[in-house]
Amino acid sequence: MMLLAFLTQTIRIAMPYLFASAGGVLSERSGLIALGLEGYMLTGAFCAALGSYYGHTPWAGVAAGVAGGAAFALLYALCSIRYKADQVVVGVAINLLAVGLTRFFLRFIFGSSSNSPRVPGFSVAETGSGFLALTHNPLIWLGASSIPIVAWVLYRTPFGLRIRAVGEHPGAALSVGVPVERVRWLAVTLSGAIAGMGGVYLALDQQQFSDQMTAGRGFIALAAIIFGRWDPRRIGLACLLFAAAETFQIRLQGISRIPTQFIEMIPYVLTIIALAGVVGRAVPPAALGKADE
Repeated sequence: MMLLAFLTQTIRIAMPYLFASAGGVLSERSGLIALGLEGYMLTGAFCAALGSYYGHTPWAGVAAGVAGGAAFALLYALCSIRYKADQVVVGVAINLLAVGLTRFFLRFIFGSSSNSPRVPGFSVAETGSGFLALTHNPLIWLGASSIPIVAWVLYRTPFGLRIRAVGEHPGAALSVGVPVERVRWLAVTLSGAIAGMGGVYLALDQQQFSDQMTAGRGFIALAAIIFGRWDPRRIGLACLLFAAAETFQIRLQGISRIPTQFIEMIPYVLTIIALAGVVGRAVPPAALGKADE
């Protein structure tokens, strides 16, 4: 019974990581650094709460969240592809802009500096909060299928082949007629839309938006992409590993005498150790961070 509860909580925690990393790997494999995942998720969460609140249905929240994440991804693409700005700087700016804008509109629309009112979500009251409740949430099924779908797109479709080509050698791709910039625009837009779903899940699962509710999950998703060596299947396993570590940390807080500050460090320490283990062995796409090629 305890094992089932642990697995249930791990799956629930893994969903934002799966969405964000599924979107991020599309961007990275096309040659654009996915440093703005945190911003896409936070914007998606706020737009989901806004859409669900005014649309009176969680599906309106899903549509709004996807649009919000995609809009910020388009801004990133405009700066990085059209104007050749430094991708790291733009990614950091996207994250800071998302924090500032969501905080401003949270106060402007809802009159609160901390959280929105309760909004419709996908929770089913009669199923409780256990494993059965997960099966009634369509976002769980979408999150679980996001990695396999992205893997299929990358390795089984012409569009995926083009994404990989422009991420490895854009000059060669251009020489055979592949529209490099158009492929990158599409890849980044899809990246923002899918990553925004991670924020949608957070907002609708908690049935409200809270200031900075993503709490660094976008950066952990980026770490999962690097740890998984830009392969969707390995990335999915990395997301589950990080989610299991976070679940373990939450469980320890109630039973251990260790200071809570050290317990809260567990997921982040594991992330650092995991990344340290692949440094020098993980080979990124050759054109990553070089959109001007």
